[in-house]
Amino acid sequence: MAITRKKRKKNPLKVLGKYFADFGVAVRDGDGFVKGSLGLMGLGYMGHKQVVKGVLVTLAEILFIVLCFVYFAPTLSNLVVTPAEREAITGTVEAEGDTYYGQTTIGAKQFVANDDPFAALTGGTDTSNTTDYDDSLLIIINSMISIFLIIMFIIFYIHNIKACYALQRQDEQGKHISTFGEDVKALFSSKFHLTLLTLPTLGVILMNVIPVMILIAIAFTNYTQAAMPPSYLLSWVGWENFASLFGGTVSKYFNYAFGRVLLWTLVWALLATLTCFIGGILLAALINSKNVVFPKMWRTFFVICIAVPQFVSLILVRNFFASHGIVNTIFSDIGFNGWLYEHGLIPTADSIPFLTDKNWAKFMIIMINIWVGVPYQMLIATGLLMNIPVGQVESAKIDGANKFQIFQHIIMPYILVVQGPALITDFVRNINNFNVIYLLTQDVYTTLDMNMAGASAKEVDLLVTWLFRLTNEDYNYSMASVIGILVFIICAAFTLISFARMMKGGMEEDLR
Repeated sequence: MAITRKKRKKNPLKVLGKYFADFGVAVRDGDGFVKGSLGLMGLGYMGHKQVVKGVLVTLAEILFIVLCFVYFAPTLSNLVVTPAEREAITGTVEAEGDTYYGQTTIGAKQFVANDDPFAALTGGTDTSNTTDYDDSLLIIINSMISIFLIIMFIIFYIHNIKACYALQRQDEQGKHISTFGEDVKALFSSKFHLTLLTLPTLGVILMNVIPVMILIAIAFTNYTQAAMPPSYLLSWVGWENFASLFGGTVSKYFNYAFGRVLLWTLVWALLATLTCFIGGILLAALINSKNVVFPKMWRTFFVICIAVPQFVSLILVRNFFASHGIVNTIFSDIGFNGWLYEHGLIPTADSIPFLTDKNWAKFMIIMINIWVGVPYQMLIATGLLMNIPVGQVESAKIDGANKFQIFQHIIMPYILVVQGPALITDFVRNINNFNVIYLLTQDVYTTLDMNMAGASAKEVDLLVTWLFRLTNEDYNYSMASVIGILVFIICAAFTLISFARMMKGGMEEDLR
């Protein structure tokens, strides 16, 4: 019997502690070249027969020093400015704006119409008298880029000292020290995975890491319609925006709306994920059943549903269930609306408030999502059902298991193991499912709760649609950034915890 050794999980804190401990060992036990690398980073490579790499590292250090003077220092000096008579702000020089023919120009002096009869045609702007002003948003963006690059250089600096120490150990042990050409060749052979990961890593940095840092910075400012760069300088407000969501006295509306929107977001994500997942499995099992006639035809019908763009389906369905849509017209003609009204299920006999009442709207959103989501899950489940281990199923039948027991103990565990990561992805995606909520309720649902309206939220909003309203309707970028950070934390926490629990113990081993 083969004995397998279970891989021990590493503690992130211990890994981080060892990382810095190894750096300390390299500084303590390093020779003169390694210690010299603390000042001239390429010296450790040059002293251990890697001159080309040493020159490149030294050039990188010189570039960083130049950037410190020409980019990092000027940018970061404007990030937090505390004048004697003003609160902390980003930047010091505010833009000057003048209104001319109903338009406002920022940082430019206007022509007078009598002096220039063609001023209206040219926009009325005297570019020769442009004011030198600070743009708070650009300051924040450049500062976050500067902070990120500084952190990356610190990591590179520590890694450089450790690498130089490793070269020293190789030299002391008489091992071969690779040349620059050999290192380049290794990037296309034994270390080719590093080459392949370079572009994706840069993409993650540009599209995720730096934007998240900017988002965090904006969350601590007063970036709203009343203070819009570059017309105004942004001020740092500390935790005031976060306090508005968690019971602070700054705004009762945001605290009131946040709890309700968060609860509905989680309920929606759970129900939308489970209903489509279970519905897809049941539909796939039904179509693949031997008792179903023309299974290919039925499968084709559902594939066509996937081929139709989702926004087209959602807009059509929204019109179907409108107050004067086809569904309400049919129900009214057969007297169903009157029956619901007599039993107190709808407020008026004119129409069923499918998308205008908060409870009806939430129910309909989930039902409509089943219609647009089940066909996709059906295709995935069909592929899984075709790959169920036949040997286990036949053995279960021989042992006397019925169809329900086979489904419960063989089919479902197999599907959960294979599709478990996809379920987590679907849950996170549904937390950020903008299309279904927005396209079904925009210009249709109107909240009657003044506290919700005060925060630009609706009872049917998810956190992501609420964030969209704050940015595109109220221009409240600071509160939108706070909500964006919370959405990121919720999604990241759920994903990490779920994957950790799912992979713990090796669930796939149970099916072997």
